[in-house]
Amino acid sequence: MAGTSAPNSLNVAEQVARVLRSNAETQKFIEEQAKLRAEADKLARARALAPWQVALSGMAAGAALFGADAAFVKVLGG
Repeated sequence: MAGTSAPNSLNVAEQVARVLRSNAETQKFIEEQAKLRAEADKLARARALAPWQVALSGMAAGAALFGADAAFVKVLGG
């Protein structure tokens, strides 16, 4: 009897260790997925705001050109 209980206890310990490793790997996978999901959300926000960024940059450039033209006309005495 004593000879048969030792392999069983080792088998149980091995199974427990395997389950604990599996749980740790699963937790690591969940954390990685959360990071990837956060990065995907960040990229989606950036993609949604990109047209507005282009429009505002264009307006700023237009305002700068308008100001430069006004200063040039003023310098020329117009």
